[in-house]
This record gives sequence, C-alpha cells and structure tokens, in this order.
Amino acid sequence: MTVREIRLYGDPVLRTPCAEITDIDDGVRALVDDLIETVRVPGRAGVAAPQIGVGLRAFSYNVDGAIGAIINPRIVAVRGEPVPTGEGCLSVPNLWHDAPRHPYARVEGIDVDGKPIVLEGEGLFAQMLQHETDHLDGVVYLQRLTKETRRIAMREVRESDWF
Repeated sequence: MTVREIRLYGDPVLRTPCAEITDIDDGVRALVDDLIETVRVPGRAGVAAPQIGVGLRAFSYNVDGAIGAIINPRIVAVRGEPVPTGEGCLSVPNLWHDAPRHPYARVEGIDVDGKPIVLEGEGLFAQMLQHETDHLDGVVYLQRLTKETRRIAMREVRESDWF
C-alpha cells in the first residue's frame, strides 16, 4: 500500500472517462489498496483512480469515519434540487467554490471480491459520491461551476503556483 501522488488539473487523465474494471486481479487489488491509503491522509474525503494517474473506474472515500472503496460505481439515484455547495478538489489545490450538488446520492458498484455494494448518503457523503463519480466520467468540479464562478476559478488556476 502506497500513498500516491495526486495528479493536478491540466493532466489529461483527469479529463478522460475511465474504463470499466472487468477483471479483479492483483493489480486492481493493489490499486484499491493504494486508493484507500491515499485517502487516509487527513483532510481528504475521496480519491478517484484518475487522480493518481489510473484511468479505471474506482474511488476511495473517507467521510465521518467511514473509509472504503468502490469499483465501477454508477450514480443510480439523487434526490433534491442541486444546491450550491462549497467544494474543493485535491487536483485543484487551494481553490474552493460553490458547485451545484444534490443533497442525496446513491451509488452502486462492486467491492474487490466482486460483490455488489451500495453507497448512499446525504450532505458531505452525497457530495463526495457525486464529486468522485464525476472524476471517473472525466469531469472536474470546475466544469460544474456557474459561468461567472468558473471564469473566476480558471483565473485562479492560471495564477496558481502549481499550474
């Protein structure tokens, strides 16, 4: 298990939809272990595989003491109108903007044993489910911002010392 380096906005892997995982082999198990180890760093709510440079559909989470991972997640239900929610991203360090997120989300996928699992929740957990699933679809939260907020955020990205 290794804490992996986070890829930053501008890296093509972050804008590319991820491939389904069709065979859970030792490489996939190692990926899931690394995702879990990487999300354990304090201040992290979720880490998607493309954020560590891997174009496969898997992410880990660390919200309110619940730590785990899911393979091939798909959002199957959301409830409530999207509301502006303060959000940041490890791949876009030091930026924080309101992104529209549903107050409830439900995701279905599988675990490393190939067994079906369901993750669902409200508040921060729902936000994390939507944010990390977006990453697997090649969407960075900046794309969810209103036009004016995105303009401001992109200027902040261009002026940052990491871009």
